[in-house]
Amino acid sequence: MPLDSATIVRQVLQLHADAVERWHGQPLDNPYTGLLGVVCQQHQYNFQLWHEEDIARRTDVTDAQIAQVKRNIDGFNQRRNDWIERIDETLLEMLESQGVAAPESAPLNTETPGSAMDRLSIMSLRVFHMEEELARPDATEEHLSRVEPKRQRCVLQRADLSNSLQELLGDIFAGSKRLRVYRQMKMYNDPTLNPQLYKTQRKAG
Repeated sequence: MPLDSATIVRQVLQLHADAVERWHGQPLDNPYTGLLGVVCQQHQYNFQLWHEEDIARRTDVTDAQIAQVKRNIDGFNQRRNDWIERIDETLLEMLESQGVAAPESAPLNTETPGSAMDRLSIMSLRVFHMEEELARPDATEEHLSRVEPKRQRCVLQRADLSNSLQELLGDIFAGSKRLRVYRQMKMYNDPTLNPQLYKTQRKAG
């Protein structure tokens, strides 16, 4: 894939929108390769996380079911963050293959491209479900009047974030900004770092 920020952002946005619509009617798939394949996998975890979060708010299921859903959420969230890092790692590999190396004096950004793509992934889900709410046959005028402004705000936020991501990638590809992979280091999922886990294991031993 060429280091073209406008093309990459456009393809990521299209992937997010197409996949969200497709996955609501068929099983999860990933027909992409390279950077887009990594973006799609990361997007899948957001898709799964979104729907588990919906289930977690139900009051007509057992506590045991909710406990399992909470564990599912934790797992999807961990993998979502792992794959944000993989997006950034893939971009670094692309930079290296193209011989792009920013000087140490080049500034870093407060957010990596992977984090921005994660936010765009979530925004695509938000827009899809807002539009789903607008299409509900039982939707009242009051409901529609509440949802439509939110949908418009989401569309605007997605456009703003897309533009910012394109600018960031352009700077990174030009070597005027550095890209660094930031590790999430979720301590609660590490049995050697979460005292609730390692103390329990010690007692069991």
